[in-house]
Amino acid sequence: MKTLILFLLFSVSTFAAKPNIIVIFVDNFGNGDLGCFGSKLHRTPNVDRLAAEGTKFTSFYVASGVCTPSRASLMTGCYPRRVGMHVSDTGGAVLQPVARKGLNPTEVTMAEVLKSAGYATMCIGKWHLGDQPAFLPTKQGFDDFFGIPYSDDMTKDKKPDIWPELPLMRGEKVIEAPADRDHLVKRCTEEAVRFIEQHAASPFFLYLPHTMPGSTAHPFSSENFRGKSANGEYGDSVEELDWSTGEIMAALQRLKLADNTLIVWTSDNGAVKRNPPQGSNAPYRGSGYDTSEGAMRMPCVMRWPGKIAAGTVNDALCSTMDLLPTFASIVDAKLPPHKIDGHDITSILFNTKNTSSPWDDDGFFFYRMDQLQAVRAGDWKLYLPLEGKFKNLSAKREASKLELFDVRHDVGEEHEVSAQHPEVVTRLTALAEKARADLGDFNQPGTGQREAGRVEHAVPLLP
Repeated sequence: MKTLILFLLFSVSTFAAKPNIIVIFVDNFGNGDLGCFGSKLHRTPNVDRLAAEGTKFTSFYVASGVCTPSRASLMTGCYPRRVGMHVSDTGGAVLQPVARKGLNPTEVTMAEVLKSAGYATMCIGKWHLGDQPAFLPTKQGFDDFFGIPYSDDMTKDKKPDIWPELPLMRGEKVIEAPADRDHLVKRCTEEAVRFIEQHAASPFFLYLPHTMPGSTAHPFSSENFRGKSANGEYGDSVEELDWSTGEIMAALQRLKLADNTLIVWTSDNGAVKRNPPQGSNAPYRGSGYDTSEGAMRMPCVMRWPGKIAAGTVNDALCSTMDLLPTFASIVDAKLPPHKIDGHDITSILFNTKNTSSPWDDDGFFFYRMDQLQAVRAGDWKLYLPLEGKFKNLSAKREASKLELFDVRHDVGEEHEVSAQHPEVVTRLTALAEKARADLGDFNQPGTGQREAGRVEHAVPLLP
């Protein structure tokens, strides 16, 4: 009996020691939109507090400058080309409503990894990895889902004969159509707090991919924030997202979970070009939807008291693809059986002085749809010479020349230095060739690619 009691006590203590994990993933949000990353326009005290109590990561990248492939990489720890999510079923950059394509259910997601370690899992917000029943979050490791299956700007009025009204879903059912876009952040925040309350006694994983600021020229926000910022509708949405972060933190504090919760706050890609007022990707060059630093180098804050140092900055090269293997390491869960591209970066998270990264040797690759456009390793980013470089969502192609920048020290890419560092050009070019062989390139399949999921007939999601 004594042995049994000791075993049970050990099991309970081990179970309780696992941290809760929250990933807040906002939409089309630039590096320069947060106070803690330099914004003078937006009031973001809650995310600033996360940074003060945690670490800012200043060389943190998403694997794509556009929504669907970026989210696929976060969920799987893989480049979009690896899992076949680099282009839509119609050859576009992102999945549209009633798409035949989605994230393959055979892929192992972050949620499935954590679920195998005893975590309750929930996705609240914007999914955008397939709107058919086979591809919904509940088929990808999440116990529940509340939110929209694709971007909130994909509304029926744009394609009335093809697209349904924007659906708000709970689980696998549409509960509202069209969704109330003004109150999505507010309602998703309320759902998130409710989920935390319901699972306060056991480890949970909350994936909160917010719908804002989004892709629209006029972002939506609730009446409590509308017209209140110094940066128009975009600023209103930024400040409501900050409020949401504060509500999450307050719930954790109230339930005495704050010290044992790992929070990751970042964006799916940089702010896109809009008529002013607009988002800021400062100090980086470029905007969302391409392979520029502004499109793919994201603001990122991680907080876990006692584990991740407070009030520090780390410039190690990291990626959203690293989160899955890092979480697996933290909770002692098995990695997916197939190849992933991300790395376990616990040594970086838990040691602020460690700025070396596995990507420094492997190279980090910048793909625009199916085209390899750049590679970074260590301090250096090489833009590859391309006869026809994809430039925007319409897949317009233009010639581009080889350029090399020290993006660690010259973050605005003001000084092109390929002539001064031919050895760096040679090394990064060789890394690009390895990527082409494994992941492929324009009109060139890779040996390491896997198929996305597909359904024969797609049907609209209706109430």
